[in-house]
Amino acid sequence: MSADEVLLEAEDHMQKSVEATKRELTTVRTGKATPALLDGVRVDYYGSLVPLKQVAGVAAPEARLLTVQPYDKSALGEIEKAIRASDLGLNPANDGNLIRIPIPQLTEERRKELVRVVRGMVEQGRVAVRNVRHHANDKLKHLEKDGELTEDEHKRHLKSVQEHTDNFVKQLDEVLKVKEAELMEI
Repeated sequence: MSADEVLLEAEDHMQKSVEATKRELTTVRTGKATPALLDGVRVDYYGSLVPLKQVAGVAAPEARLLTVQPYDKSALGEIEKAIRASDLGLNPANDGNLIRIPIPQLTEERRKELVRVVRGMVEQGRVAVRNVRHHANDKLKHLEKDGELTEDEHKRHLKSVQEHTDNFVKQLDEVLKVKEAELMEI
C-alpha cells in the first residue's frame, strides 16, 4: 500500500464516520416532525423484527405530525405497539387505516438533556475520526520503516492526515452547532 492509498483510505473512513454521526443525529427528536425520527423503530412482522420503513410508509404532512401508512393493514397493531415501545416518548393514534403521531413540544429540561446526548454522539464521531488518523499514521510509520517513504515524505503525509482530521472534526462541530440550534428552537 502506498502513502497516497493510505491517505485516500483515511479520508474515506473519516468521511464515513462523519456520515454515520449525521445519520445517528437524525434519530434525536427535535420539536419538528421528521420521518427519520422513526428509523430506529423495529416492528414484529410475522415473527421477525424488521425496520418500520420496510412495512409502512412514513410521512410528515405537518410540522408536528407524522403519519404511518402500513403496506399491510394487518400489521397496524404491531406497528403501533412498536412505536409505543420505542424510547421516543411518542403516543400514536390508530384510526384503522393510518397511524397519526403528534410530536409534542419539548420541555426546556428535555431540550437540555437532548443537547447533552447530541454532544456525546458528536464526540463519538470525533473519536472515530481521530482513530482513523491514528491508524493512518501507524501505516505511514511502517512505510517509512520499510524504506518506502523518506523522512520528509513521512512528515508531509502526517501533516496531510492531520489536515484531513481537522477538516472532518470541523464538519462535525458545524453539524453539532446546527443540531443544538434546532433543539433549542421553540
